[in-house]
Amino acid sequence: MYNYFLGGKDHFAADRAAADQAIQAFPAMRTAARENRAFIRRAVTYLASESGVGQFLDIGSGLPTAGAVHEVAQGINPAAHVVYVDNDPLVLAHARALLTSTPQGRCAYIHADLREPRTILDDPATRETLDFTRPIGLILAAVLHFIPDEDQPERIVRTLLDALPSGSYLIASHGTPEYVPEETEQGITRAYTTGGVNVTVRDHSQFADLAFQGLELVPPGLLVISEWRPDPASGPRPQAWEVSVNGAVARKP
Repeated sequence: MYNYFLGGKDHFAADRAAADQAIQAFPAMRTAARENRAFIRRAVTYLASESGVGQFLDIGSGLPTAGAVHEVAQGINPAAHVVYVDNDPLVLAHARALLTSTPQGRCAYIHADLREPRTILDDPATRETLDFTRPIGLILAAVLHFIPDEDQPERIVRTLLDALPSGSYLIASHGTPEYVPEETEQGITRAYTTGGVNVTVRDHSQFADLAFQGLELVPPGLLVISEWRPDPASGPRPQAWEVSVNGAVARKP
């Protein structure tokens, strides 16, 4: 569905049907998807260029798209290392496209589920690609809203962050209901549920409690992603309701 929103070609009829229902409920869905990708690119650029982070763990990476994490990071630091993680079989089929790295750097792909963080952390590919004695950029972009409360998302995030050394960063974004009418939120949720995907939208404070406790937020903090260090050259920015995704970058002390 995400690939469809972004205008890609790698999706099934069931994905398109569910995505079209979501677009009918929320016509700005494609805008939200594009803004999420742009937020990831800006955040990775910040970490690679201003914070000196040279390795990234991107969980829920999705299908390869232009401006993927390794392309952005290695465009700044050719020696950057990136591990991608996703549980979608379609992503597994396209994994080779994700693994195209610079000669100096390294990329790996793991077929795993965010709900099993220890499996991700202990995977040989993770340990061989990332050095856990140096700062790592953990990316949880537009994925935590697919983890319901009963799956203990706080535990998942804490397990991942506890494994990272001081000076590491979290880049995270999350769908929020606070900018749209209740009927729009219900329509989006219904479209995903019909397609077999559970969604739990969380507002600003719920997302902060879930992901950023004990971390130091990088200015401008937690806000709608289109307003996080926007590129002045990108032109007019969409309204908050057209995005309906909050995000932030935060440092582990």
